[in-house]
Amino acid sequence: MNQENEARINHLLGQMTVDEKIGQLNQYFPRKSLNAGLLRQGLAGSVINASGALSGQGYSGSGNAEGCNHLQQLALEARLKIPLIFGRDVIHGYRTVFPIPLGQAAAFNPELAGQAAAVAAREASADGIKWTFAPMIDIARDPRWGRVAEGSGEDPFLGAQMAAALVRGFQGEELSAQDKLVACAKHFVGYGASEGGRDYDQGEISEPTLRDVYLPPYQAAVQAGVGTLMAAFIDLNGIPATANRHLLTDVLRGEYGFDGFVVSDWDSVKELVNHGIAEDEAHASLLALRAGVEMDMVSGVYLKTLAGSLRDGKISLEEIDEAVRRILRIKLRAGLFERPFTDITRAAREQLTPESRQLARKFARESMVLLKNDSDLLPLSGFGTVLIAGNFVHAGAELYGTWTADGRPEDVTPLDEALRQVAPPDVRLRFAESPDLALSFAQYADAVVLVLGEHPLRSGENANVSDLGLPPGQAELVAAMAALGKPLVLVVFAGRPLAIPRQVAQADAVLYAWHPGIEGAAALGEILFGLEAPSGRLPITFPRATGQVPVYYNQKNSGRPLSVDGEFRTRYVDLPTAPLFPFGYGLTYTRFRYDHLRLSAETLRGQLEISADLTNTGTRPGRELAQLYIRDLVGSLTRPVRELKDYQYVTLDPGETRRVRFKINEEQLAFTRADGTRGVEPGQFQVWIAPDSASGLPGEFRL
Repeated sequence: MNQENEARINHLLGQMTVDEKIGQLNQYFPRKSLNAGLLRQGLAGSVINASGALSGQGYSGSGNAEGCNHLQQLALEARLKIPLIFGRDVIHGYRTVFPIPLGQAAAFNPELAGQAAAVAAREASADGIKWTFAPMIDIARDPRWGRVAEGSGEDPFLGAQMAAALVRGFQGEELSAQDKLVACAKHFVGYGASEGGRDYDQGEISEPTLRDVYLPPYQAAVQAGVGTLMAAFIDLNGIPATANRHLLTDVLRGEYGFDGFVVSDWDSVKELVNHGIAEDEAHASLLALRAGVEMDMVSGVYLKTLAGSLRDGKISLEEIDEAVRRILRIKLRAGLFERPFTDITRAAREQLTPESRQLARKFARESMVLLKNDSDLLPLSGFGTVLIAGNFVHAGAELYGTWTADGRPEDVTPLDEALRQVAPPDVRLRFAESPDLALSFAQYADAVVLVLGEHPLRSGENANVSDLGLPPGQAELVAAMAALGKPLVLVVFAGRPLAIPRQVAQADAVLYAWHPGIEGAAALGEILFGLEAPSGRLPITFPRATGQVPVYYNQKNSGRPLSVDGEFRTRYVDLPTAPLFPFGYGLTYTRFRYDHLRLSAETLRGQLEISADLTNTGTRPGRELAQLYIRDLVGSLTRPVRELKDYQYVTLDPGETRRVRFKINEEQLAFTRADGTRGVEPGQFQVWIAPDSASGLPGEFRL
């Protein structure tokens, strides 16, 4: 800790009244009218969403530096002149909108994600924002959950890498720099396990699974220096996260050493009454504060009840002081005391620059996943007339995806216009949004590209679905187009994995584009017409049907596993047990072969090298994601059938071979053991170097 800052905090605490202290724990939402008196009295530590509207779905009107400066001036008229920290949901870009986080994870490129977060920080801070409620690092195994779009998928290793990179991108090396944001890792913890994929619902997670699957991204975020965390809405194992002292204090602070502050989710302190764990709002405030929630997001119950609880002896001044100390610590690190106001000229210079758009296009390209490409239909070549049809034909802001309150519709080039700009001059493009017009135009087309999928309103917070199929009417359009016998490409825009086995079978090529952001249309065109090749891989398993959920690659073996022959084994009678597409899967415009797996030793002592030859057997240069998986064959607790431990991209020319090398050590084999401790256990391990989680070259070693 910075001793100078700690001394400054102690000095401030010595001057503050009880009301001023509790005010620092209150995050204020101006709603329709501004309570200037509340700010002038020092009764707010933060303002949410700055001067803009509530974040969520669609463009809400950006905040701006002038508005933030006005509110900050009011706060600095208070006796002790403690600055506000302005928070906003800057989830996957600000004015420059990048692919949704799930799409970002599909790029398997944490460094690129960090660069995008740095752009978002620069743009948002130019409008007076200093705190983002991101990254969302919940592990998600149920794509019915609308918020699966906001995270990095199902894998704890990839999730941890993305978490650390995003935190570093938002916060930089010096949090006090004017173009950086305080990050907020959310939602702590287990929110992705909500029953039925329903937002705000309860969940049950065993302690070993919590520690080995759901907690690693949060530990990585803390190690990366994250300034804040947000408690989840979920009731986890009978204790709402907002009141879970074991997780918020014992684990987060005691084990991980986190010294920032925790904010509740929207109204969730007050909602402890609804959960049935608190008898009234005063009781809810005590539970949340004692659990380790320092800031109450907008419910106002800390402001309303804590002073009375202090007078009644139900809480101590030391407990309140410690919460205030943590909030002041982050404000000091963020440089708010020295620089409370924002230069109003920054936004015009620093938002939506050509460089940020170029980065957004690169990220959009790398996020798209080629799932099928029969007869090398893609990239499109040799077709005189190509029909582009479907509900995304004229998509503009629909490409942004969920949680893009600051992405302006006028900034995005519509899909049809972008494809015209990218297509080769000898290709004639025709466009049809309605099914009837599409079927009519298709008669005269040499190939058809259907651009279908989910509107952004169908994913994100509380946008949960019970059916993972395409939205109504789209499956019928795919079937009708397939019946014409024309070469058929299916492009899917979505905020989650969809269960589309029939549509995959009907199409000759399938490209999963997620919601790719402001440059997504141009990026799509570059891939379709071969200016660039797809390189994304799935960060989450794709089910064959909704009833197959939850399905994820790192499941446990059963006593009667899939590999056992006969009737009595793990299975469905009406569906293959294997997913439609496994975690890590993705194609490109060439092919690769894996050969000659070698281990540097039969026994791991300190470090072990695993290597294999990777050859480009196709006719085009290509980029392959080689993935390293391990399996602990015997443990004191049952172990997953595979776990991702590392990955690396390799770019090869046609016919080129390169040796791919990975190194693993004992720590990478550690897990939560039967006695509750974390560590390794001697024994036999399987290992694979693979193109995805369901294939690859096998080997074995012993620890």
